[in-house]
Amino acid sequence: MADARRRRAPGTTSRKPARDARGDRSGLWHNPAMLNLIADICLLFGSTALAYAAFSWFLRQPLFPLDEVVLVTPPAQVTEAQLEYAALSAVDGGFFTVDLDRVRETFEKLPWVRRAEVRRRWPASLELRLEEHVAVAYWSPAGSGETRLVNRQGEVFVAASDATMPKLSGPEGSAAYVLNRFGALVEAVAPLGDPLTDVSLSAREAWQLKLAGGLVIELGRDQESAPSDRRLRDFVATFPGVRERAGVEVAVADLRYPSGYALRDAQQEKPAEGSK
Repeated sequence: MADARRRRAPGTTSRKPARDARGDRSGLWHNPAMLNLIADICLLFGSTALAYAAFSWFLRQPLFPLDEVVLVTPPAQVTEAQLEYAALSAVDGGFFTVDLDRVRETFEKLPWVRRAEVRRRWPASLELRLEEHVAVAYWSPAGSGETRLVNRQGEVFVAASDATMPKLSGPEGSAAYVLNRFGALVEAVAPLGDPLTDVSLSAREAWQLKLAGGLVIELGRDQESAPSDRRLRDFVATFPGVRERAGVEVAVADLRYPSGYALRDAQQEKPAEGSK
């Protein structure tokens, strides 16, 4: 009887193995569409990486060497030796691999170079355009004792020059402001017939002028009741007559008074009063 109960009827099957089989066929490895998609993605990425590596290797080969750097703009201040040195130190690689930013930065470090532009010229050249500084004055930051140059944009740069130019001085960062004021001051003193050569702005914003003949004008600060432009204009209008009556060589004209100015004798440094 026990054996009969343990026997199964003919044609019957066990349900538990069937559930295990269905569970196995539902996994990733039994999903052909998903496996094909993953394989295609891996193949795409692998092919792209291989193609990029091959292309990079091809560009690095000596098939596209750079033969020359062509300077489109003739230099005015930069020397041929400086250009050659910059080209040799910065141009590295072939036509496609050369670092244009590095080349540009190297040329912009040269004295007198304000801006540089570099581009490729097929098949084996680099095209170089330089914008040079145009110096209009010497610049000395107040209290530094250094002498630099300032261009017509009011930018300070370091370079050597022996040109005859006006000398400007002022607090650090005030070069553009002093240069702009210099133009107006030149016109203001022009009737004296003695060119303006030096302009200095102190930390307290007091102006001092020097003419080619040696006359120093202490213009001082702007005053609400007596603006410096008005004081200078009145001085220029009256100074020739006052100097003639004084009969001395004037070294300093002190315009810091609201209603007049004082003159100092160049020989004895005695003040002689002048009025408008």
